[in-house]
Order: sequence, then C-alpha cells, then structure tokens
Amino acid sequence: MSDVEEDDIAQGESEGEEAMKDEEGEKEEEEEEEEEAASEQEEQVQACSLTKEMIEQGLSLLCRTGNGLAHAFVKLDLKDRRLTDLTLISSFVHLRFLDLSSNCLSDLSPLAALAELLWLKVDGNLVQGFKGQNLGQLTYLQWLSLALNRICDTEGLGGAALESLNLIGNNIQLISGLEYGRLTNLVTLELRGNQLETTDGIYLPNLRKLYLAQNGIKRLEGLDRLEHLTTLHLRDNQLETLDGISPNMKALQYLNIRGNRVSSQRALHSLGEVAGTLRVLVLMENPVADGEDYRLLVLSRLPALERLDKEEVSSDERAEAKERLGEFENEDNSEQDEY
Repeated sequence: MSDVEEDDIAQGESEGEEAMKDEEGEKEEEEEEEEEAASEQEEQVQACSLTKEMIEQGLSLLCRTGNGLAHAFVKLDLKDRRLTDLTLISSFVHLRFLDLSSNCLSDLSPLAALAELLWLKVDGNLVQGFKGQNLGQLTYLQWLSLALNRICDTEGLGGAALESLNLIGNNIQLISGLEYGRLTNLVTLELRGNQLETTDGIYLPNLRKLYLAQNGIKRLEGLDRLEHLTTLHLRDNQLETLDGISPNMKALQYLNIRGNRVSSQRALHSLGEVAGTLRVLVLMENPVADGEDYRLLVLSRLPALERLDKEEVSSDERAEAKERLGEFENEDNSEQDEY
C-alpha cells in the first residue's frame, strides 16, 4: 500500500487483497512442499551405524582415566557422518567431549553408558524429544546442545549437573518438564526460533540467562519464579504489553524486547518492577519507540538505566527525565482515562 498513489487507493486495496491471497496460497504451497521434502528425506535416510574405524578417526585428547593409573582418549568428533545408529559408542565409557552434529540421529539412548560425559553437541539431527533418551543418567553433563532438531516439547529432560542447554530452532510450542528438581544447576537456556506463545513453564530459580527471541510469544507468564535471572531476551515476538514482569526478578539487568508490538506508554509501567536493577533496555522497533520524547519517557521510569537501545544514557538526559517526570505521569493518567 505504501507504493500506491492516493488516486489509486480504492483500486489498490482490491488488487492488494488479491495479491495477499495469492501470496498466502503460495506460502501454504511452499510449506507443504517443505514438509513433503523433509518427510522424503527421512524416508531416504539409509541406515548407517557407527563403526570402530569412524571412532578411531575421530578420537583425540589423551587424558588420565578416573583411577589415575591409565590413559584414554576423551574427545570424539563424529560430525557429518550420516549416522543413524550409535550402539557401538556405549563401549567408550571414558569419553568427556562428544560432537554428533549434522547426522541423522533420533535415538540417543546409547549415550547413557557414557557416565563421564561433560559436553555433548547433537545439532542438526532428527531428535524429536527427550523421553526414552536417558540423558538424565549423564550425571556429570554440564553443556548440552540440540539446536536444529525436531524437538516438540521438553518433557523428560533432566541432569543435575547441566548448566547450559541450547534448543535453538526446534518445534517447541509449550514448555514443560523444566523444573528445579530435575535441573538444579541450569543457568543458561536457549529457546530461540521455536513456536512458543508464552514464557510459562520454566521453574528454574537458579537460571541466569534466558533467550526466547524469534518465537510467537504473546504473554509473559511465570517470570516471578526466575529470581536470579540477569538476562532476558525476547526480540522479535508478538508482545503488546509487558504485564508479567515481576518484582521477584530481583537480579534482572538486561532486557531485550526489540521488534515486538508494544505501543502504549502504559506498558512501560511494568518495567518499574525491575527499575532498581535494570541497566540495559532494548525497546527499539516497537511502536512506542516512535513517540516524541521516547527516551526521556523511558528514563523517567528507569532512572538507573545505563543504556537504552544502542545509546548510552547521558547525565543530561537523566537530569531532564527527572525534571519532566510529573509531565509524563500526567500524560500516563490521560492515556489511562481514555481506556
């Protein structure tokens, strides 16, 4: 519509609607084709089992074993081997670092025998979930990445030592099973590029960093449980309000809500709940950021802020925002009366 002249608006609307329908139809066809291609790819995957030769080629990093009297290779690289079966790996119990990226794996249960594993990367495979995978038996596992798989939910995941979990680019629609009793030491959780509509379901009071960009999040829920969270990344979602920001988030320092749909000044009231700790706020590419005196308005609510969007907060800005606090409060009251 932005390219249509005023004289042609009526005609343009009609043509635009037809074009939109055509685009939607093309998009649906493309999605169907992608699904069919993925299904065909699965069917075409030929069984490829792990061999002793593959393991010998990928082993490195000679270290002492647990009793200190012997040595073993503890690092194994099996990237891009078209693997579908890992049965043989269960014999290599001294492994600590394992890279299985870019294979065709859906069953990770043989890894349960690797009791000394510390680091595991399984990006770009066909894993659909955690139930039956027995990853919770890896009692020393600290770092786990399953980006770009086909995981639909997080139910069944555990690991008392796990500190970092990467689930970028999966198909997760609802968070479940991420509970303190199962993941007591988790401090970093990556859920970018999934299909979430809410933040609810994360019961992890020790979590420090939470990345939720590029989902479809419309509601902030359950955040009151994240008492030690320092970083919350919500870029490119569908938030219209910031209701759900909780005073229980006593450690929050960095908040990124760039590219959402926040349009009302009233939405900024929720940020007052974390005004004492918040140091960096990214709010650009929201309608509210287009308003007059936007920076001063935000700073009047968050006087401790050190950076807003890409710019550091100056002492002059901070002083002016303080002076105009009453004016902004009156504007807020007027806006509230309209509702």
